[in-house]
Amino acid sequence: MNTSTTATWALRPALPEDIEALAELRATAMRPDLERLGRYDEHHVRRRMRDGYVPGHTSVVVVDGELAGSVTLRPVDSGLRLENFCLSPALHGRGIGTAVLRSLLARADEQGATVRLDVLQGSAARTLYERHGFTEERQDPIDVFMVRPPVR
Repeated sequence: MNTSTTATWALRPALPEDIEALAELRATAMRPDLERLGRYDEHHVRRRMRDGYVPGHTSVVVVDGELAGSVTLRPVDSGLRLENFCLSPALHGRGIGTAVLRSLLARADEQGATVRLDVLQGSAARTLYERHGFTEERQDPIDVFMVRPPVR
């Protein structure tokens, strides 16, 4: 797939051996927001990714042939749960995250599935999610929990 940027991106199925690169990428991408919230722990952020990693539900974002991010779309009783959506900070603002999210939401819409996610308080990603139809369900001091019903 090609976005409006000069970068070419694709999603590929995650492999078990991707976990260390993805854990490192997640730690790098989340560090500014976690530090802002006083919650950054370099070991915990990586361990959370490793502990929840399910290659069968995870896609790797590949940009210009290189691993550049990941996203998990996990089936749950109430629909789908979007987790661990992260993109290399060097690629932020280029439309790649928007394009990836659109493709995932199109898949969810085809299934008639509601999508839920949580985003860190104050994260710029919240605006991205709101632009794509997510609304706040609830929040706590760390996270905002959001939902998007299927678009038919």
